[in-house]
Amino acid sequence: MSQPINIALVPLRGGSKSIPGKNIKPIAGKPLCAWSLEAAVNSGIFHQVIVSTDSSDIASVVNSLNLGVTVLPRPAELATDTASTEAVMLQVAEQLEFDVMTLVQATSPFVAARHFQEAYQRFVEGQCDSLLSAVRQKRFYWTIDGKPINYNPQQRPRRQDFAGVFMENGAFYMTKKDVLLTGKCRLGGRIGVYEMPSISAVEIDEEEDWEIVERLLLKHVVQKRAQNADIRLFVSDVDGVLTDAGMYYSEQGDELKKFNTRDGKGIELLRNAGIKTAFITSEQTELVKRRADKLKVDYLFQGKSHGEKLDVIGDICRQEGFKLEQVAYIGDDINCYESLTMVGLAACPADASLSIQRIPEIVKLSHKGGEGAVREFAEIILGL
Repeated sequence: MSQPINIALVPLRGGSKSIPGKNIKPIAGKPLCAWSLEAAVNSGIFHQVIVSTDSSDIASVVNSLNLGVTVLPRPAELATDTASTEAVMLQVAEQLEFDVMTLVQATSPFVAARHFQEAYQRFVEGQCDSLLSAVRQKRFYWTIDGKPINYNPQQRPRRQDFAGVFMENGAFYMTKKDVLLTGKCRLGGRIGVYEMPSISAVEIDEEEDWEIVERLLLKHVVQKRAQNADIRLFVSDVDGVLTDAGMYYSEQGDELKKFNTRDGKGIELLRNAGIKTAFITSEQTELVKRRADKLKVDYLFQGKSHGEKLDVIGDICRQEGFKLEQVAYIGDDINCYESLTMVGLAACPADASLSIQRIPEIVKLSHKGGEGAVREFAEIILGL
């Protein structure tokens, strides 16, 4: 008996009103849609991963990810505010042969490859016709007229004894083709539920959701990347990273720089964790030397052009016996570009130049240069 043909469909409409350009807007270092697309591709359970879009900009970004995703044009009438997702699913069903379609929603970037794998196993073993992803909530719910929905107030259970209820998190839905075509709905027949971690309960619909999700992605997802990278060396640019990039002068013509004590504490935390630290800058000032000495930074290199920075990092790695992928680097401008694209973990302050923010998989921090960006990056690396 031949294996069922499984496809994943990721609808990416171009006309988001609440957050313009939402589906391809960078979040925690990559376009929003990249998180779910990479998970779907890496799961290995889909014969084809498809993006349905009405936007040439979205199509271009998806193709630039080089994931082998198929982009299908979406008719204008299926890209309106009132068009249903089911209508998009049915349009794809008319064009492609498959047995099971998994609808994947890019607004839930916490989905991982293993979630698709485990959910499909549950789908098959449970002989399901459709399946939804959900999170368990141990909350008590009521109707507006004061009627309990999921518990008996006279026998209020302890939290540890309460099984809770499942809430759809919107990450994905699996549907047999015949169920979709018959019911015109993503859910029908024997419905299964796949439980995902509670962090995946947050979907991105409004601007405030975006901020919450980005912080969670940085903390949970990027933190795992940092741990897997086994960071041994932390390298920071100075101007625009440890400082606010301002140039200050006294009446006597002395040059001044403003550093942040929180960043200093971040360097201390890294040092206490056994991670070597280095400052590499194109400037040559006594101020930076004094700051590096005070923070007990292991390596200081000044007067290095952008072409020399990566060479310096390589020299340190050879001296310490580190690999380049064990290096974390934070920079803010074009003179850091080469280094940021070659190290194991790269980050930039929130006010870094656009060319730096667009580096694939760079961690875009929430703090600006000189305002705690180094401390934020240090805490991500250390899992704090």
